[in-house]
This record gives sequence, C-alpha cells and structure tokens, in this order.
Amino acid sequence: MNGIQIGDVKLRNNIILAPMAGVSDLPFRLLCARMGAGMVCMEMISAKAIMYNNKNTDSLLMIHPEEGCVSLQLFGSDPRIMSEQAKRIEDRPYDILDINMGCPVPKVVNNGEGSALMKDPVLAGQIIEAIVKNTTKPVTVKIRKGFFNDELTAPEIAYVAQESGASAITVHGRTREQYYSGKADWNAIAEVKRRVNIPVIGNGDVTDGVSAKRMLEETGCDGVAIGRAAQGNPFIFREVMHFLETGEKLIRPDGSEMFDIVKEHARMMLEYKGEYTAVREMRKHLSWYSAGMPGSAKLRGRINEMCTMDDILSVARLLFKPCET
Repeated sequence: MNGIQIGDVKLRNNIILAPMAGVSDLPFRLLCARMGAGMVCMEMISAKAIMYNNKNTDSLLMIHPEEGCVSLQLFGSDPRIMSEQAKRIEDRPYDILDINMGCPVPKVVNNGEGSALMKDPVLAGQIIEAIVKNTTKPVTVKIRKGFFNDELTAPEIAYVAQESGASAITVHGRTREQYYSGKADWNAIAEVKRRVNIPVIGNGDVTDGVSAKRMLEETGCDGVAIGRAAQGNPFIFREVMHFLETGEKLIRPDGSEMFDIVKEHARMMLEYKGEYTAVREMRKHLSWYSAGMPGSAKLRGRINEMCTMDDILSVARLLFKPCET
C-alpha cells in the first residue's frame, strides 16, 4: 500500500489515526503506530497555551521516536499568535503541522476557533499563510463539511487552504451542527477532492477494511483518517491494511491479545502520567476495549470506581480471560 506524499514527508501508508482530544495521547498513538497506522495525529494543542507556557502543554507535546510519522495539531484564531507559536515549536520532533478548523465543541467555537473558522474563509486563509511562512514543516488543515447543516463550504475552504500554501487537507464529512451524529457525507469529501490538487484525506464512518476501501473508491480521496472506530480498537489499522492489500478480513484479536494490549496501554499510561491520572484515563479505555463483551455492562460501574492500576488489570483479566502461564 503506497503512502501519501505530504510536502517533503512520505507516509508509509495512507491509513491515519485522526486527532482526538483526550484520546490520541502518546501511549495510544504508540499502540496505533505499532498496529500499522501510516501517521498518528496528536491531540489538538492551543497556540495560546504554548505562548503562555501552560504547564499541561509540555506533556501534550511529548513525542516518542517509535511513533513514526507524527502530525502535531494546533488550534487558534489569531494568525500572528498561531504563526509565532508554530515557529517556537519548530524544533520539536514532529513531521507535519496540522491546523484545526473542525473542532465542534462550544468552548472552542465560541472563541472563533476550530470549526468556527469554516465561516470565515478570509481569516482561515490568513492563518494558513502566516503559518506556512513561519515553519519549514508541511502544513495541513482539518476541516468539516461545513458549519451549518444546510451548507457545503468544505470545497471553498479547501481551495483557500491550497492557495494559502497547505500541503494536504483532511475532511470530516459532517457539519459542525451534526457534531458526531448522523451519517458522514462522503460526497462532500469527493467534492473537495475535485476542487483541489493537494492530497485529500477522508474522515467519518470508516469502521473497518470494507468501509475504508469504499471511501477511497467512492470519493477518490488519497487517504483515510480513523478516529472513534480506533477507540478500544488500535487493531483496526492492522485490519484495514490487511483488507486493502489482500481483500481478506482478519480474525478479531482473541482474549489473550486483547489483555496484552490493555496491559501494555496501562504500563505506558503509568510511565507517562503517573498512577492517579493513568487510572482515571484507563477507565474509559477499558470500557471501550470491552464494549460488547459478555459481562462488560455489569462491570462498567465497577470500572468507573477503580482507583489503582491493579484494579484495572484485575477486571481486564475477568473480561478477556487471557491464557497466562
């Protein structure tokens, strides 16, 4: 499977971990990279937080050499601040700088950031152009179909991004008003692909190899970004790549492999975040890993009350029943 060329960066394949706030941290990105993701995207980082030396930002900026190709995502609405902070983090070991113009949450949108920029193509272009001039990294942009449900502004914003110097564009086929509900409009992704010459990465409703292949064929996009379908399922990158290369579906991981990945995830969480934070964040991950498994619903309340990593792993053993020697 050929990777995408983004500026001077060549991805090893075209299946990408999408950026997800509170999910795509360093431990999770490492798991997805090991499972074959062609690029992993970091959680979005506020340009203002970097400017003001926010104490939590350093941990968000951590990158491990085993992640492979890494995209760092900035958000903000001031071209000067965005470009200055892009220059400030120039020496960090990431490969691509992505600009968030798709986040739908109110506290971001109400500041004129994230998907609010879909309503202002002029400002969007100014931000992209300022950043491109101030960094040697390839600059990409993540957008949505549009802001309101009755509009399709993605092709226009994508064209502005291209003309402002962006090297690639990722399109989530939902509007801001939809958030993550309803069906992603893959026609919007196809419209963007027809409008621009830079690589287009499709995002929305890819849950397995079959849907990934269908998105690539129906939209003509150059790559696929997988977000929520990877939660509790970093194996999806291995499965998608296998299907695209062979047309065969991989057998789902057995209990022993599931337990091993949970244990490794927990180990990395402890290493990078300490037990207090690691346990509280592993609660949601264990709920995702065990979704749909026999007994998982009954144990969910117990999971949410756990205070030690030993508790997390003891419940994981009950759920996945690994063959340990």
